[in-house]
Amino acid sequence: MKKIYKENAYREDVHATTSQVLRAYGRSVRPWWAAGLFVLVMNGAAGIIDIFIPVLYKRFFDILTRGARAADVAPDLMKIIVFVLALNGIAWFAYRCAGFVNAYFQTSVMADLKEKSFDYMLGHSYTFFANRFTGSLVQRINRFSRAFERLADRITFNIFPLGIRVVGVGVVLWQIEPMITLIIIGWVVLFLTFNYIFARWKLKYDVERAEADSRSTAVLSDAITNHNTIQLFGGMDIESHYYREIADEQARITRFIWNLDGIIDAIQAFLMILAEFFLFYFAIQYWQTGIITIGTFVLIQAYLIGLGGRLWDFSRVIRDIYESFADGKEMVDILILPQEIRDSLDARPLLVKTGAVKFQNVMFYFNLTRNVLENFDLSIKGGEKVALVGPSGAGKSTVVRLLLRLYEVGSGKILIDDQDIKHVTLATLRDNIALVPQDPILFHRTLLENIRYGRREATDEEVIRAGRLAHCSEFIEGLPHGYDTYVGERGIKLSGGERQRIAIARAVLKNAPVLVLDEATSSLDSHSEALIQDALDKLMEGRTAIVIAHRLSTIRKMDRIVVINRGRVVEDGKHDELSVRAGSLYHKLWTLQAGGFLRDTQIDT
Repeated sequence: MKKIYKENAYREDVHATTSQVLRAYGRSVRPWWAAGLFVLVMNGAAGIIDIFIPVLYKRFFDILTRGARAADVAPDLMKIIVFVLALNGIAWFAYRCAGFVNAYFQTSVMADLKEKSFDYMLGHSYTFFANRFTGSLVQRINRFSRAFERLADRITFNIFPLGIRVVGVGVVLWQIEPMITLIIIGWVVLFLTFNYIFARWKLKYDVERAEADSRSTAVLSDAITNHNTIQLFGGMDIESHYYREIADEQARITRFIWNLDGIIDAIQAFLMILAEFFLFYFAIQYWQTGIITIGTFVLIQAYLIGLGGRLWDFSRVIRDIYESFADGKEMVDILILPQEIRDSLDARPLLVKTGAVKFQNVMFYFNLTRNVLENFDLSIKGGEKVALVGPSGAGKSTVVRLLLRLYEVGSGKILIDDQDIKHVTLATLRDNIALVPQDPILFHRTLLENIRYGRREATDEEVIRAGRLAHCSEFIEGLPHGYDTYVGERGIKLSGGERQRIAIARAVLKNAPVLVLDEATSSLDSHSEALIQDALDKLMEGRTAIVIAHRLSTIRKMDRIVVINRGRVVEDGKHDELSVRAGSLYHKLWTLQAGGFLRDTQIDT
């Protein structure tokens, strides 16, 4: 069966490199570099102590095997034991200090990574989010920060100490017997080279695993979000089949990677056995000739066990590092993707006096393939109330999204009080426009917080006043916790009409000079509509209002009706004029109207 759960085919093809992932991490590490350096220094100091302690063991066993009387050597042995205990105590203290500071360092950097990712992702365009699964985006941010944690742990507690241990062991053993040193160094180089080559080759499968995990999360999130639709339309079997396909694919790649890990473990075990054989073979030869002592045997064994443990872990360290890069790369792909819509270099604050809106020869192509608006011209005076009507797909909602710069015009200009919106800041543009969408989506926060989103600095009294004007108080005051009631994810605890009244209350509170109503009363019954129609009328007073509407009660109150079809303004006038103009599109829509609504269907013209 064809897999339907994949991101939009028009997504930008941008892929991050390893250096770009490192730079992204580096920018967040910079403010806390001193803490990170302290962790490395403490681990380095403890690592040097770990190298020196086996040297003391060598001396301990050399003294024991001299054949001297116990009473003569006991004081020297006791000094060595005390010295070893003291060094172990210092190493323990260094490791503990590193651990505590590392907790501060990593959590600070991880929080910064999440904040920067969150801020940059929210700056992407409407199209960006429309083309991607929400669950996948959430997963990317979370994995990005967790990947840094794994990467930092591996560098700080594995790779750096391993480097110190290899160098230290080489220096110590070279002074005793160069051949043994060369065997150990050769074994280490062979071990590390094998792991590096294998991990590099395996990286593409780690990336595939990360992508499969993102797809699985995205499909799961999509299904849970639409659980009601699945239940109502009997889609449980088909959705289960879709998810099983994704889960099976994820299991396949995960199983393959685990089998590869098993192969590398087997090869590593063979290399360990080989190294131990050659080391002890040469050690016995040298011992027989008197070149090395029993204490040197102990030293070699201690170093071999220590290096073996570090190197055995190194394969997992390399795997974790590459998996971290694979996980981090998914988010960095987004961080290096230029934001489609952002402030221009010469952007200035929008200054609104009258709120006049003008579209001049605007062209817009959806995904660069389908023409939505073509040579679109529309002028709205400051304070004028204009209804946009037309058949489905005519471009009404696109006009609103272009005005808010959710989309970018292909060519032409959109002006507010003779200021090109391309050259004003996005923040001030959107601060001066209040939108009441057709299907409001609320935060899983309290009703008070949801309404206050219209103007964050508003007092509780101002929020409640806006709620009363939008007739929200009628249902809010009947709730056990009133305005402190949580509305559920996306506002699921409220009806469609209640959510729309909350959106209207937001617009009332925002008090912007330009108002956009996208079917603001579409989810209201006649009683609810009558309650808030007066509030909407008051809200539109003294403001430029652009209303996408089908309700005749709303359309008739507008100063002008602009009829849009196939991306152009085809008619412009008042209801009384257009409704009697024989052969006009508005006349056809009016003729087909029923129940107080214009029909939103495509009509041949």
